[in-house]
Amino acid sequence: MISHLPGAREQGFRHWVAALGISAALVLGQAGPARADEDQIIRSHGYSYFGNLDYPADYTHLNYANPDAPKGGELSLAASGTFDSLNPYSRKGRPGALTTLQYDRLMDSTDDSVGQYYGVLAESLEYDADRNWVIFHLRPEATFWDGTPVTAEDVVYSHRLFIEQGLPSYAQAVGRMVTGAEALDAHTVKFTFNPELTARSRIETVGATPVFSKAWFEADPSRRLDEPRLEVAVGSGPYKLDSYDINRRIVYKRRDDYWGKDLPFNKGRHNYDTIRVEYFADQTAAFEGFKAGEYTLRIESDPKLWATGYDFPKLKEGYVVKDAIANGSPPTPSGFVFNLARPQFADKNVRKALALAFNFEWANESLLFGLNSPRDSFIEGTPLEAMDTPQGAELAFLQALGDVVPPELLSEPVTTVHESNPARLNDRRNLRKASKLLDEAGWPVGDGNLRRNAQGQTLRVNIPYPSNLPTSTATMIETFVQNLQALGVDASAEKVDPAQYTLRSRERDYDMVYSTRYGAFLSTGGGLSQMYGSKEAEFSLFNPAGLASPLVDAIIEASFATNNQTDQDAALMALDRALRYEFFIIPDGYIAEYWTAYYNMYEYPDQLPPYALGYLDLWWINPEKEAALKAEGALR
Repeated sequence: MISHLPGAREQGFRHWVAALGISAALVLGQAGPARADEDQIIRSHGYSYFGNLDYPADYTHLNYANPDAPKGGELSLAASGTFDSLNPYSRKGRPGALTTLQYDRLMDSTDDSVGQYYGVLAESLEYDADRNWVIFHLRPEATFWDGTPVTAEDVVYSHRLFIEQGLPSYAQAVGRMVTGAEALDAHTVKFTFNPELTARSRIETVGATPVFSKAWFEADPSRRLDEPRLEVAVGSGPYKLDSYDINRRIVYKRRDDYWGKDLPFNKGRHNYDTIRVEYFADQTAAFEGFKAGEYTLRIESDPKLWATGYDFPKLKEGYVVKDAIANGSPPTPSGFVFNLARPQFADKNVRKALALAFNFEWANESLLFGLNSPRDSFIEGTPLEAMDTPQGAELAFLQALGDVVPPELLSEPVTTVHESNPARLNDRRNLRKASKLLDEAGWPVGDGNLRRNAQGQTLRVNIPYPSNLPTSTATMIETFVQNLQALGVDASAEKVDPAQYTLRSRERDYDMVYSTRYGAFLSTGGGLSQMYGSKEAEFSLFNPAGLASPLVDAIIEASFATNNQTDQDAALMALDRALRYEFFIIPDGYIAEYWTAYYNMYEYPDQLPPYALGYLDLWWINPEKEAALKAEGALR
């Protein structure tokens, strides 16, 4: 329900983590084949762990891209809040939107499959069957926007930047994985890997790391990856920063001299001459700006606006199109996340009691116009979603893990979300259950009608949220707090400015937070450890709860060892079951569509890919429609 740009559900899995410098490989992971002959060397134009590639070496364009899409015009979008940096890879500061458009990678994933990567900067790769090393062969025609060639030295330098100055969770994980990176010649780079760690996510992680100009960084020692700055590192991507006005707008211009514009991977993509992002103080101001034509494409996140706000004259006259487009990605596991480092949340029964105070059904009917569906699973609506009690391959997988698996996980139905009365906010039946659980957990009502433990400490729950949240989401948080207070919980909701919220989120300065940080998973790989594993739990930005579970760790590690689709699916089903068992997030609902509104000049392919809306790189502007809008005064 949080609106952000860019975002997972808006742009698909491939862009979910780009703004933070983590490759999509770490999030999606890979499926894997049985071990091949150890002397076998695989050479290919792309990569998947199974070895299956939907596109042959001579493919002409991605199936979901329109190779005849016209080039031109401007995509204009909105962002709310502020920015003080144009470096998206720093832990500090608040980066501007879409800055990652400027950087190519050795290879990139497609949006119509899971775990398939094709060469961009690299024209081919070769690797041994055990994935102990990989060699990428760079395209000699690849250049940065300053005209200098992209070389193997740039690739090695960029990799080391992320290890030495990147986000700690990424740097530590990849630092353990990669034992060597060397430029064999100007256009050949080799990575070697730690053979004691899983072979999953090795090649796609190093292959999907953004590549910077080594010369640009070395020209000024003050330039660092981990510091906010308004100077943009030289890249080789399709767009380049054109202008910016702090907290007002950012404009990117498509490079006429982009070296990769005719690559099969890019045919029919990157169709706008410019991409402009307008900044607004909050969602209300942003929506008014859209109606006024200050920007022309909007991804709606507020159910109230979607249900009641789109009745303005330009829409009625056909100048603006309201378009609900199917979304094939599993929904983001969003909701209220407990900070497990807080001692008051150490008891799972306390967390379950507090969850009973969240009335999703009331929020959906009263705030969200009945447009959201309830979510139980971390991979809701997919064949991998855990159901009932473990059976078949999933049961065998869990049993093989031994004593780390609690007996009740094998015998009891999977954890599901409680149901509440939609007619009233404070469902008395659930509040009575919650009260009993809290009493039993040692948090009875004491002085001041507040729940206190034996030391007299109150059961404190502070939930900060940014001031630019959609009104419906903010109200959902506030009403949840009202129910917590009715239980005697020392609960508060704290509205803060977006910059302060960003800082507090990074430092985990909260008891509970409404978050969209966790990601769904369709395959296994290192990203599961980034989000749900223990090693980086204390500081990973992708694990806002700080979950550190031996059970979850064991499942993730065992998933790496699966060597066929059936076993991998069983492992991921078991992971879903275990994550729900750990109960560190109170799920909210989801919408199975992209809610879009745009001025009637945008067009998109007849068949969009299942895992992306693609408005940044697959859509285009019809010049005749654009001219008609301008002639009629509907567009500036």
